Amino acid sequence: MSILNIKKMALLFALAMVTNHLIAQTTDSVANIKKADKWVKSNAWAKDLKIKLHTPVNSVEFKRQYELNKTIWDKVFTFLDDSKLSTLAPGKYPIEGTGLFASITEAPSKKFEDTKWESHRKVIDLQYIIIGKEKMGKAPVSTATVTQAYNSTKDVANYTTEGTYAIATPMEFFLFFPDDAHRPSIIVDGYDTVKKLVIKIPYTQ
Repeated sequence: MSILNIKKMALLFALAMVTNHLIAQTTDSVANIKKADKWVKSNAWAKDLKIKLHTPVNSVEFKRQYELNKTIWDKVFTFLDDSKLSTLAPGKYPIEGTGLFASITEAPSKKFEDTKWESHRKVIDLQYIIIGKEKMGKAPVSTATVTQAYNSTKDVANYTTEGTYAIATPMEFFLFFPDDAHRPSIIVDGYDTVKKLVIKIPYTQ
């Protein structure tokens, strides 16, 4: 066998190994996504929480973060399930046993052009409209163009991008992970002022 043929065989073998590795990774990723999707839909994490999670959501990341910090997530959902949320005045409320705070605001929403795409690296943004409606956008950070570089002090970066939009109501809460650029606080006709809750949940690498 010539040296040239040996080199060709070695190259083909190497390509086959890489291809098999990529196929195995893809299969594993698909399996993980299906497992996480099933977990989200099971509502095992929700316990008695009546408010629904807005989907689609990054189910793999949600499952991973929940399992890493189950106690914190359970206490956050217990707070979110409080039927007295609508009676709370604007301000910051401690979430017992977590060191976290729920920030409640009652303020005008903004015109679309006055809002920005943003993302965070240190926290997961939980946003919930207690009273009223507002529009929220979501897009992958990976496809967004940075307009304001990440500020570690404020834990925020800003972007321009195209995304999908949903109307946030008291029926659902939204989760935005570090890979999610989001654009909240967009006004919905007829709902100039909304009462809103935001909880910053620590993101675990």
